[in-house]
Amino acid sequence: MTISLITGANKGIGFETARQLVDLGHVVYIGARDTERGQEAAEVLGARFVQLDVTDDSSVRDALATIEAREGQLDVLIHNAGVLPTDLDGPTALHAFDTNAVGMVRVTEAALPLLRKSDNPNVVTVSSSAGSFWAVTNPERPEFNLPLALYSASKAAATMLTVQYAKSQPGIKFNAVEPGTTATDMTAAFGVGRPADKSARIVVRLATLGADGPTGTLQDENGNIPW
Repeated sequence: MTISLITGANKGIGFETARQLVDLGHVVYIGARDTERGQEAAEVLGARFVQLDVTDDSSVRDALATIEAREGQLDVLIHNAGVLPTDLDGPTALHAFDTNAVGMVRVTEAALPLLRKSDNPNVVTVSSSAGSFWAVTNPERPEFNLPLALYSASKAAATMLTVQYAKSQPGIKFNAVEPGTTATDMTAAFGVGRPADKSARIVVRLATLGADGPTGTLQDENGNIPW
């Protein structure tokens, strides 16, 4: 039995990733800040809910303690919770990095003891090519003209954290993913994106890597991305 935890999974890519992993037979824990929304999502999917706010140390500790008590281990961790800020000021910057990058550290550190009990632990970061220095400096890429400073910077940090964890935790696979421009609540203002279930497929692919799978990469549906 494969135990999976997805942060920010009550909607969007996280929700569709949960759906696909449930279909594959995983025991999926939907982590969400809002208890009512999280429970509703879990009931719809046949998943389990755990209250988890990636910006709150106590919430993170309690969530992982709950999973440890119920399951004894964790096989898959998906860092999906994120924000896409458009304002550019100090408080917004702190919130963006706290959610998109620091939250990863909170959850990963709390999860490591459980991941080490797995025979094939996988950690996937839903990152972005908007955080790729290669992409944002390449005039032929759409990211070149994307004016999202805090989102790009915090996703660059998320990818770097993924790579550093891959180096420091050789027994656990850590990979980051660019899921593709997706129509979610976060992107509603831009009016762009494909259905979330299509973007979730690449997340699921990395979440279900075999023991000999890659680690320390940033990938999209076509393979590795320079970053």
